[in-house]
Amino acid sequence: MTLPPLKVVLTASGCPGAATLIRMLRANGERELRIVGVDVRADAVGRFLCDDFATVPPGADDEYVPALATVVARERADVLLVQSSAEVGPVARSRATFTDLGAHVLVAAPEAVALCTDKAALYAALQGTTVAQPKSVVPASLDEFVAAARDLGYPHAPVCFKPPMAKGSRGFHVLQPRVDMAHQLLAERGGNLPLTLDGFVAAFRDVRPFPRLLLMEFVEGPEYTVDALAGAGEVILHQTKTREQISAGLAMAFKTVDRPELVRVSGEICRTAGLDWFVNIQFKGDRLLEVNPRVSTFVYQEDFNLPYLGIKYALGELDREALALAQAAVRPSRRTVRYYDQLFWDA
Repeated sequence: MTLPPLKVVLTASGCPGAATLIRMLRANGERELRIVGVDVRADAVGRFLCDDFATVPPGADDEYVPALATVVARERADVLLVQSSAEVGPVARSRATFTDLGAHVLVAAPEAVALCTDKAALYAALQGTTVAQPKSVVPASLDEFVAAARDLGYPHAPVCFKPPMAKGSRGFHVLQPRVDMAHQLLAERGGNLPLTLDGFVAAFRDVRPFPRLLLMEFVEGPEYTVDALAGAGEVILHQTKTREQISAGLAMAFKTVDRPELVRVSGEICRTAGLDWFVNIQFKGDRLLEVNPRVSTFVYQEDFNLPYLGIKYALGELDREALALAQAAVRPSRRTVRYYDQLFWDA
């Protein structure tokens, strides 16, 4: 069956997952999709892979939403998909702007996005639920930080910290009692910064005010991600994958697995936070790491295309019964690797 064509505006069309998302949305087998990409960089890969392309300011810029709205209006877009954590908040707060232009905006409510953006606030909101999480604290001073690190097991066990609202692995560091600086200087990338607690104290002794940091126990174990489509705080479609290989903080290889307990916990997270649409929920072992309320990197099957199914659900083309049939097609046997490619043009 051939369905009516759709127009999709895709933000952050230069991000690592954009090329595959664009290709797989087009390979839906049912309809033509016109995909218009936007990005802050003029040479983003979306410029070359999408049907049309426009540059926009960064998500934090006051002109971001007006610029994006101009593209949505010009294209008479049916759907707006958001890929960047820096953009999902501004888009969520301005959903009415885009829905008034006729677009289905597949992002959660601004309160839900704000809660997920602040990891310390999210951990606090999940206290009293069955969601396992690392032991954590937000120290108010350097003295409190040192005392809390020792309470969490340092120096007998490593601890870690990061700004609660940092994106990805930015600002994440592990404190460990012994650091092999010779190995660090000769064998590791320059961006990796080993720290002892004494080194941290020396770095922040004179910093005023003391920065807001989420200090946590260091959790080890396999990394899992539940990629979900949520509706009214309920997980209605899902796929669970491992993170098999990491390069510069970016997952480069995945395999799908069957982890019903993580899916159940993800449902509790979605209900607590009030999440809708696409959600990426990351775990280490059974402990929650973070929640990203946006389109992420998916593992595709010929009969399971999560972002396209989400679009159809938003348009009212699929009901819960149809989604249940789609869910039954998910196979815990898929493997995927990311790889680098290049494009060439004359300026």
